[in-house]
Amino acid sequence: MAAAEAPSPGPPSRTGGRTIVTDIPARLDRLPWSRWHWTVVIGLGTVWVLDGLEVTVVGNIAGRLAEPGSGVAITSAQITGVAAALYVAGACSGALFWGRLTDRHGRKRLFMITLAVYLAATALTAVSWTAWWFLLFRFLTGFGIGGEYAAINSAIDELIPAQHRGRVDLIINGSFWLGAVGGALLSIVALNTDLLPKDVGWRLTFALGAVLALVILLVRRHVPESPRWLLIHGREREAEEIVSGIEHRIEAHGGERLPEPAGELEIRQRESVTFTEIARTVFGRYRRRAVLGFSLFVGQAFLYNAITFGFGAILTRFFAVPTDRTGYYFAAIAVGNFCGPLLLGKLFDTVGRRVMISSTYLLSGLLLFGTAWLFDRGALSAATLTACWCAVLFFASAGASSAYLTVSEIFPMETRAMSIAFFYALGTAAGGISGPLLFADLTGTGKVGDTVLAFSVGAALMCVAGLVAAALAVPAERRPLEDIARPLTAVAVRSGTSTRGAGGAGGAEGDRGPRGDRGPQGAHGPPSQPPPPSPSSPPSPPSPPAASGP
Repeated sequence: MAAAEAPSPGPPSRTGGRTIVTDIPARLDRLPWSRWHWTVVIGLGTVWVLDGLEVTVVGNIAGRLAEPGSGVAITSAQITGVAAALYVAGACSGALFWGRLTDRHGRKRLFMITLAVYLAATALTAVSWTAWWFLLFRFLTGFGIGGEYAAINSAIDELIPAQHRGRVDLIINGSFWLGAVGGALLSIVALNTDLLPKDVGWRLTFALGAVLALVILLVRRHVPESPRWLLIHGREREAEEIVSGIEHRIEAHGGERLPEPAGELEIRQRESVTFTEIARTVFGRYRRRAVLGFSLFVGQAFLYNAITFGFGAILTRFFAVPTDRTGYYFAAIAVGNFCGPLLLGKLFDTVGRRVMISSTYLLSGLLLFGTAWLFDRGALSAATLTACWCAVLFFASAGASSAYLTVSEIFPMETRAMSIAFFYALGTAAGGISGPLLFADLTGTGKVGDTVLAFSVGAALMCVAGLVAAALAVPAERRPLEDIARPLTAVAVRSGTSTRGAGGAGGAEGDRGPRGDRGPQGAHGPPSQPPPPSPSSPPSPPSPPAASGP
């Protein structure tokens, strides 16, 4: 039996849930890479392509929207200022709103609802006739995207096997930049009045986003609810049916039986976790991990929201690049952004989280300092500045994607979506609101020294985040989620004939260990899972096509 009722070792839970013993998490983690996992990747991951397309298109068509004859009476300042701020505000509030509901009502229900919100808001943006209509639906588009971050990252990490989790999560989050490439090139077509009228081209870009979202919504119907979430919420029969079905498909396709799972988890089921418990867990029990999450998100958010998305303005102001040609340069740095997670992702599962997170943040910061120095000396052209940014963002993108992976892994499952939502909202608010207010003034003066200062601030924040990661990052590579942070509902984790109760799995006791990544092992006996295999042992999934994730 995958899930069996066990005698309750203590008083009933707050909601009167039963205590069960299950091996379902171990069964999910021991699965080989399969066609089914590709379905998860395509169904859940491709929404970041839409997000990248959305953000890039709006930035590149801002000038056209503000022109007479666009069909909307709106100014350039309203598009780049008010609309951008409302999109960020919508994403932050959406992350918090939907994140809480994701932990309460399930991953699948929410990743369907949030995508539907995004689809509807994008379609309505395409038919904007007034400024207030455009601004309202930019907010609602962000509101849907913010919810996607919490629901999707939770589902991905709970469905993907432990040995592949790092590279898959990074590449999926990095696929944002595939959308950015498409958005940059699409905007070139949309701005060409020889092909499309002024009041039609920009509308078609939003309409295309809505059509793509509809296709993804249809694919997502085949992605199941997270069995881990079902177990905790008293729906172990559904969890068993889902996992058994996946196992049967993989065995039928591979022609051989799967290995036996290692370890069981004893949990006391409950319906929900209160905000007080979430706050006490994240900021009390795991406060060092909270510092890590905050540092990673703020560092990458300043770099991207405050500096990178002003790249077009820098090209125009300092290198006289025509506005309708900046899309080509942005497409080039977007390719560099995607290649980082694609090529470095595997190393996060082999070399390890601590080394790779800290090194990608530090390298991107140091390279940006070098770019600032060259820019100050007048040694760069539009092409060489773009090449420098490609090098910076190759590492920065992998680091930024690892921020989402980190906060998804290092907190207990009952708080996972809310933790992602909180740190995403905090980092995005810092980088997407306060960052542009600071850096727009610096880069807008047209003075080289001010722009160098803007580059240097972003570089310094990335380096600080890298140093924090070197000290506090959790070695989560190839470890089960329940071993990295014991679920709040867990009573014991069993391996063979041994049982461990209150001590839980490695990392269960928060940040008391000497390196800040796991509790003292001597107090709780041997680890609940065998040591992770050597870096060379896990099989790699097949090399991904560039358009569909890992």
